[in-house]
Formats: sequence, C-alpha cells, structure tokens
Amino acid sequence: MQLYLFFGLVLHKVIWEALRHKSISKPSESGSAILTLIKIVKVGVLIGILVQIWLPDILPIATESFNIRSTGTVIYTVGLATAIIGRFQLGDNWANIESGQVLQDQNVVASGIYSYIRHPIYVGDLLLLTGLELALNSWMVLGVLILTPVVLFKAMKEERMLAEKLTGYDIYCQRSKRFIPFVF
Repeated sequence: MQLYLFFGLVLHKVIWEALRHKSISKPSESGSAILTLIKIVKVGVLIGILVQIWLPDILPIATESFNIRSTGTVIYTVGLATAIIGRFQLGDNWANIESGQVLQDQNVVASGIYSYIRHPIYVGDLLLLTGLELALNSWMVLGVLILTPVVLFKAMKEERMLAEKLTGYDIYCQRSKRFIPFVF
C-alpha cells in the first residue's frame, strides 16, 4: 500500500509538471517573494507527505485499521483519478493556484468532468489527501478539514475573477456545481 500511495503522488506531480511544460499558453509568474514562498511551502508539504508514507503510525486512529486503511485507499484512488482527469481535460487552460490569472487564449472548459463540477482538481486533491491520511491511519486527516475552507474560498475567488474576465464563464456557473455534482 505504501508503494501505491507514494507512486500515486509522484504520478500526480509528474503529470502536472509535464503538462505545464508542454502547454503553449503558460501563465506569467511575477517572481514575487510571496509566490516563491508559497511554492517552497508546497514543495515542503509534498516532501513531508512523501516521508510520512514511510513512517510508522504515530497516534493512529485505530489499532485495528484494516477498514480505515481500505476506505482511505479507495478515497485516495477516486481523488487521484478525479484530479488527473480534471487536469487533462483542462489542458492549456490551467494556471497555478497561486498565480490566479486568466490566460490570453483561455476558454471555458464545460465538457467531461467539468460538465458536472467546476473544480475537479480541487475536489480530487482534497479527496486524495483525505484518503491518503486515512490509508495511513493518521489523525492528520483532520488537517484536510482545516484546508477545505481555504480551498473553497480560493475557488470562489477564482470564479469571481473568471466570471469578470472570461466570456461565458458566468453562464457555465449557472449550469454546473462547484464541488459536488448535482448538490453543491
């Protein structure tokens, strides 16, 4: 299981970097100190999670953890698949979460998984982290509860920006849900 979790995260990162480098329309990055700090924190968190996978259980949720670990692995897989599908379907219309900008040739993507929810990458990443921490039988799963409102706030801010600057995004918002298909 540890190998599966580890290589899933590595696959996620490799796909993001490969598609970013392949993209014709790249987001401009200011090189500000805050942006650099955010990127360093993101890399640090990723390294921390990759190391956590190989550590023994620290304050485990349960002593008999088969059900928690199995459920976590399923949630992790669903989250990983959702994020990767979302990233592929977004194509060249993707920009880093921290840069938050509309690209010069950006279009509204409203097909595939985006016909159901506007933020499959955010949802996928939250599910991936939740599943990973459950699969590791770790109370760190509560950290995802803290992260969720931050991601929700970021998604709402991103939607306001896209509705102002991207033709047809406001109409897309009216016929799609933010995070949960048919619900929210």
